[in-house]
Amino acid sequence: MKIGTCVTLSSIEEMPQKFKTLRDSGFDSCQLLSWEPVLWTEEYAEKLSAMLQEYGVTPSAFWCGWEGPVVWNFYDGQVTLGLVPPEYRPMRIKNLCDGADFAKKLGITDVVTHMGFIPENPYDPNFAPFCVAVRTVATHLKENGQYLLFETGQETPVTLLRCFEQVGTDNLGVNLDTANLILYGRANPVDALDVFGKYVRNLHAKDGVYPTNGHELGKETRLGDGKVDFKALFVKLHELGYDSHVTIEREIEGEQQLADILYAKEYLSDIIAEVYGG
Repeated sequence: MKIGTCVTLSSIEEMPQKFKTLRDSGFDSCQLLSWEPVLWTEEYAEKLSAMLQEYGVTPSAFWCGWEGPVVWNFYDGQVTLGLVPPEYRPMRIKNLCDGADFAKKLGITDVVTHMGFIPENPYDPNFAPFCVAVRTVATHLKENGQYLLFETGQETPVTLLRCFEQVGTDNLGVNLDTANLILYGRANPVDALDVFGKYVRNLHAKDGVYPTNGHELGKETRLGDGKVDFKALFVKLHELGYDSHVTIEREIEGEQQLADILYAKEYLSDIIAEVYGG
């Protein structure tokens, strides 16, 4: 099981230092994150691919952002995030397909994104068109030999499962963000594995606490300081046969971010060694 972290794509001149920091920190895998379609060119892919090889870094997935407004709360998030808002849907379908094509140039098979606040009610008039949009993207990725991964958080586990059933393609998967299920007040990530565990293909190791009001998400914390029971999580993942990537995500900036990531690496290594052996 490989422990990695997230690397955000920026100008190609900035990437060597990011990969050097990654390797100096003891990592050799990462999720590549990008919200900038302007970067998804043939030239950038060629240079980035050479750089990944030079630094000995394996990308576990491509986290694909999309254009348009983005607000991470319970109110504005409903009408801005993912493929759920109809007014942004055509543009974002294109973004996700373009991002997947870029990822294919890098040899990446798993493409991750947030889908937005998927309607809980299957009779909601927006649910079926949303699923059609997901199917459009998933079909494009299937032609590329890729999987479309939903990052957990904004939907309940059952709603996610219902969407997979409605879409009906065999290349849908889950990027389990352990904290998001808590930050959005949707589920306990350990119990959520009972619902969608067989679909998990990647993991954001993140921690946090539940919301304390109806407008703002809960607060992210350093691993071990929040509500995620990582020992129980990895016991259940082991029972499910999961032995793939674990990607540390710490959504702060500055020196403390790296310090918390390095702490998380040791924290997770001890738990994984205990549960998986080694």
